[in-house]
Amino acid sequence: MSTARRKPRTEALTADRPWPAPAKLNLFLHVIDRRPDGYHGLQTVFQFLDYGDDLFFTPRGDGVIHRLEGPEEIPESQDIVVRAANALAKMAGAGLGADIRVHKRIPIGAGLGGGSSDAATTLVALNRVWNTGFTVDELAHLGLRLGADVPVFVRGIAAWGEGVGERLEPVTLSEPWYLVIVPPVHVSTREIFESADLKRDCPRITLEDFLAGRATNVCEPITRRKHPVVGEALDWLGKHAPARMSGTGGAVFAAFPDRDKARLVQEQAPKQWQSFVARGLNRSPLL
Repeated sequence: MSTARRKPRTEALTADRPWPAPAKLNLFLHVIDRRPDGYHGLQTVFQFLDYGDDLFFTPRGDGVIHRLEGPEEIPESQDIVVRAANALAKMAGAGLGADIRVHKRIPIGAGLGGGSSDAATTLVALNRVWNTGFTVDELAHLGLRLGADVPVFVRGIAAWGEGVGERLEPVTLSEPWYLVIVPPVHVSTREIFESADLKRDCPRITLEDFLAGRATNVCEPITRRKHPVVGEALDWLGKHAPARMSGTGGAVFAAFPDRDKARLVQEQAPKQWQSFVARGLNRSPLL
């Protein structure tokens, strides 16, 4: 296959065109082992939500990457969106620039993949805006250097994930309505995965095992202990439908057959908890 690149050029793009960065759910999460590099071998299933952030990109000709709007708690220099844009510009080998605005809806530190999704949307969008011509595989490989969850957002298909989450096999799942509850807590993924109590020897399972209900989230006991409000949300939601934590938390979710049933339960949720109802998607709106 030829690796020749089209000459980078920026295509006209108005600043008011949004590029979606959807949230995701980990429908289960098992830790298989701890690798020599310190990362954990995982098994999980990713599904997207029709709820997420919006990103806006305006190309500029001076080679400067500038985040005009974004989460106040994350400095521009540390924002994964800026790092993703700089990484793509470096890989293209041209003086490409952009003004970026990030309209956040996905809560930070909730296990919903907001940062990874924003990074993936940046790679996909700027690859188009700058006409750099990289393939999906190349973008996913670049995304893995930014974060383990970035590749699934780049590829945009619900998937069975292994490795650190980067070995992906597309899956077709039911697309229920989810009620997602986000207690007022920021959960550190590093803190959960570094816990001595984390179960790191889960036996491998199959997709059939997962579909039969033989799967859990092994991070849940640790997150419950370190952040009791997450346990409170799980217990409350579990009274209405089987509830689970996404990723390392703190968001928890339950599936419902239709939007009305999910919203009926949402109306009863304690007001101090953020919540939203969203449809599960097997195909990302980014595609």
